[in-house]
Amino acid sequence: MNKKQRTVAITGAGGGLGRAAALAFAAKGYRVFGTALKAAEITDLSEASSGAVKLKICDITNESAVAAWAEEVADQTDGRLDLLIQNAGTLTPGPLEALKLDAIKHEFNVNVFAPLTVTNAFLPALRKQRGRIVYVSTWTASLPLPFNGPSGASKAALEVIATIHRAELKPFGVEVVVAAPGNMRTGGPALVAAALQKVSAEFTDEQRKLYGRSFGAFADKLNKMQGGGMSAEDSAALLVEIAEKVPAPVRAGVGEEAEAILKYVHETPIADQDIRRFEIVGLGPNGEPT
Repeated sequence: MNKKQRTVAITGAGGGLGRAAALAFAAKGYRVFGTALKAAEITDLSEASSGAVKLKICDITNESAVAAWAEEVADQTDGRLDLLIQNAGTLTPGPLEALKLDAIKHEFNVNVFAPLTVTNAFLPALRKQRGRIVYVSTWTASLPLPFNGPSGASKAALEVIATIHRAELKPFGVEVVVAAPGNMRTGGPALVAAALQKVSAEFTDEQRKLYGRSFGAFADKLNKMQGGGMSAEDSAALLVEIAEKVPAPVRAGVGEEAEAILKYVHETPIADQDIRRFEIVGLGPNGEPT
């Protein structure tokens, strides 16, 4: 390995934003390592990057698997890592009352505990290189939406972890950044639509009576937002820019939409935010479909 060649590890690099980011970093000369869920994703990115991107199938909720991946990366990088991009995540939409508790716990496992596990595994390499961690969050961590509770809550928890890491790791020269994307066309809309349909189909008669119309309005809005967002490639380009920015930003929106929402939350009273969060998901000020 060229010891001057910068290195980056990316979770969830097999598709969507993670895939686009892996290719963007590779195009800038980085040596890229990442996690994938399928063997086909490994072949795809190896070919698309001419071998610059090396993925490994890894369940990041499995501590032993994460430790093995980090050790494998360390063996190939002289134990040094410049960047860790915590991109992997999942989405569990639905009314909190109707969601299975195990589904909410799974989201927290993927969005909170897994990134903590990954960070701990790579900290020796990051300290050695005085590297940087980028936690990929979401604007709904700052402006939580009804029927999107597990996502907003888990990413908000992740941002708190990032804040603590930024303080605890400062003496070692390891920088920590939160990057909050806006809506993206990352290959996820079809998955989101399927998840929304699955939740709705599993409603009991009582839940459908209570939440059916409101959740339907939310589902329609979310599908439209997903379909009209930034491309994965444009989002990845901004993510790379944030990851390399000097000095390191504390938190940055990925795109104008996300930046505008972060600014709005900072400047707007919570009562007004409550009205706005209803508007975003197609509901009136009392939470009823408009």
